Amino acid sequence: MTAITTLRSTLATALNNPTLWQVSSYPPASPIANSIVISPDDPYIEANNNMYTSISPMANFKLTLFTPLLDNQGNLADMEAFYVAVWQKLAASNLSVRWGTISAPAPSSVETGQMLTSDISISILTEWS
Repeated sequence: MTAITTLRSTLATALNNPTLWQVSSYPPASPIANSIVISPDDPYIEANNNMYTSISPMANFKLTLFTPLLDNQGNLADMEAFYVAVWQKLAASNLSVRWGTISAPAPSSVETGQMLTSDISISILTEWS
């Protein structure tokens, strides 16, 4: 299990796929196309028990996927392929991940241009340290 203090960077390493996308372990000032941004979700950390330190906490994250804004068919196909690739990366990692919900893809205007974005909620069993 990975400690809360290093979990974001461990998650970024697990999702790393430099030939297809970039991963940021924190929200950047200007997200770019073909990237994943890791952000704390709400609630961020859930303690499972008040009395026993042996019970691991759950850390909740939002993975925001950014792709170029093209045509509707191309965008949806790209985003769906992105979901599958992220799933495969997480499944291959040694992290105890619970896949949550995926938001509907939506156009977004950011400093770096027009993009299609979608959020994936995940939870990871972690440890206090």
